[in-house]
Amino acid sequence: MNLTLSINPLNQIEADALIVPVVEGDAALPAGLESAKSWFDALKASGEFAGKSGELVILHQPAGFKAKRLVVAGAGKTLEPRTLTAAVVRSLKSKGVKTAALALASPSAGHVEAAAEGALLGNWESEKHKSKSDAKFLESFTIAASGDFEAALRRGRILGESQNFTRDLVNEPANLLAPLNLADRAKGMCLEVGLEFDVLDQDRMKQLGMGSLLGVAQGSAEPPALIVIRYKPTGKPSSTDHLGLVGKGVTFDTGGVSIKPSEGMEKMKYDMAGGAAVLGAMRAIAQLKPSIQVTAFVPAVENMVGSRAQRPGDIVTSYSGKTIEVLNTDAEGRLILADAVTYAKKQGCTHLVDAATLTGAIVVALGSINVGAFTNNDAMLNRVLTAAKAEGEKMWHMPCEDEYRDLLKSPYADLANIGPRGAGSISAAWFIREFVDETPWVHLDIAGTAWLDDNKPYMPKGPTGVGVRTFVRLAESW
Repeated sequence: MNLTLSINPLNQIEADALIVPVVEGDAALPAGLESAKSWFDALKASGEFAGKSGELVILHQPAGFKAKRLVVAGAGKTLEPRTLTAAVVRSLKSKGVKTAALALASPSAGHVEAAAEGALLGNWESEKHKSKSDAKFLESFTIAASGDFEAALRRGRILGESQNFTRDLVNEPANLLAPLNLADRAKGMCLEVGLEFDVLDQDRMKQLGMGSLLGVAQGSAEPPALIVIRYKPTGKPSSTDHLGLVGKGVTFDTGGVSIKPSEGMEKMKYDMAGGAAVLGAMRAIAQLKPSIQVTAFVPAVENMVGSRAQRPGDIVTSYSGKTIEVLNTDAEGRLILADAVTYAKKQGCTHLVDAATLTGAIVVALGSINVGAFTNNDAMLNRVLTAAKAEGEKMWHMPCEDEYRDLLKSPYADLANIGPRGAGSISAAWFIREFVDETPWVHLDIAGTAWLDDNKPYMPKGPTGVGVRTFVRLAESW
């Protein structure tokens, strides 16, 4: 999609649709739309439009406008341009609209950026692999805003495209995106934006002693990969801190011998959404160039059932040297993250954030609205939550007190990979914390937020790309 800015009078903008957000309770249209005042007043008087979120009214061939349609969109009590723009774009493109413009009455850089992101996110579809798709797309989107907003537009474009890059990865079926395929896609992205790329293959991981990660991978014919991507700022970094982003990359999860129910198992291609979010964030970081060093780690495996598959009761030795009793092979994400965070620390990362579709328990606790956030360091958590709030990604602080560590006790190994049924998301987080030690760390459980099970006005069923914007903001604001 072509994204542009315009300072032309609103009635002089040529487009298939001119979108005008109206906040609930506002008395009038923004300046420049006076010729539509009588129509708008009548619309309000009839009760058809009150500015509530989701309301959309279209006036065709509006008198005095070059645009073919005037689209009045309810913004709710507070204008949130990202979601509003995404929803309107999805509605308009389904009607065959190819070009659209958004009128922002009192624009800010944040509004311009969010609107650009929303337009790109709303234009994305999941029908890539259909031989005949009915999907329609906007070709160009203009934001009407007077002021110097080129930098905001650029950042919005980069973030929107990077989030869609993540969604494309998560949307790929597992037969087309095995661990080595994911590594190839990551390498291509790195070549495109100028990042350092490395990958640890199975032999190298064996040499290092990554028994926790390799134990998960051993049941699959597809070899594992530990993807490593490095961003180094030009010139002297603003800090000696080194941010590590770690993303779970299970390209398909059967559950292993502790096999999942067949219903809904096809969705388990999304079990690499944390890794995909990390890759999307690095794509944006490379272009936005924050002043802190950032390295990404994506342990990529396929968790399958086979004659060589890991068994419940097996004991593996992690890269850290700690031994793990595997009580449930479907608690595999924490096993691969254990070796990945240990490797991240050995690579010099001073602060860590991981993202993983880790537990069904977090879905029970928070549904599909909030990401569960766990930490061993309140200052680090505040950094992440502040970044998330600035980017409109909802996260909720979950407990991770020392008492929960007892849930992972094992009589046979240093710790077990699961605890009892209660506090499942917390014991999973504590498992990762065991390998983080004292490094400031935040764990983001995105199991409920990385995938939409139903279509929303602003986004189709499928991958959301959650986490990308938060990671980028975290690096930029360090």
